Amino acid sequence: MEPSASTSTEFPETTSELWTQKTAFERKYQKFLDELTPHTAYRWVGTVALVLLYMLRIFKIQKFYIVTYALGIYLLNLFLAFLQPKFDPSLELDLAESEIEEGPALPTKADEEFRPFIRRLPEFKFWHSSTKAIVISLVCTCLPFLDIPVFWPILLIYFCILFSITMKRQIKHMIKYKYIPFDIGKRSYKK
Repeated sequence: MEPSASTSTEFPETTSELWTQKTAFERKYQKFLDELTPHTAYRWVGTVALVLLYMLRIFKIQKFYIVTYALGIYLLNLFLAFLQPKFDPSLELDLAESEIEEGPALPTKADEEFRPFIRRLPEFKFWHSSTKAIVISLVCTCLPFLDIPVFWPILLIYFCILFSITMKRQIKHMIKYKYIPFDIGKRSYKK
């Protein structure tokens, strides 16, 4: 019975060592991300290089189309969240209309109030999530059980249709509520 007592005392030490190593790794990773944050162009160049590496791998092995499709859908979802404002103007108009129906209220803001564009998904989180997804997809292409046989032209056509419909809807939403998610074409004031 004594060996079980010694293993029970060794188990927490192993767990605490594992926890310490995990915490140390998380701190190093966070420090790396913090140092990488101001270098936007270099981050995106690295991500584009990863995408090109992934595309080259898929083109070379001619497999893992379902993984590529899943990656494309995920990146499209991230991109849409990146384009959308944090506070949806259509919901704010619905709230304003419901307040009008409830009765008159005192004005709380001016008609032409300056409201900066705040993204639902910030650029850094968009980059970080995209890069992680591409790396995970690259790893998935090394696992043969994830190579599910599919007819890839159907997936490609479906993705293109889905992309065009969602982008058309997003652009209509931007035009209707008059917001531009990019700095292009906006007035800038210099001192």
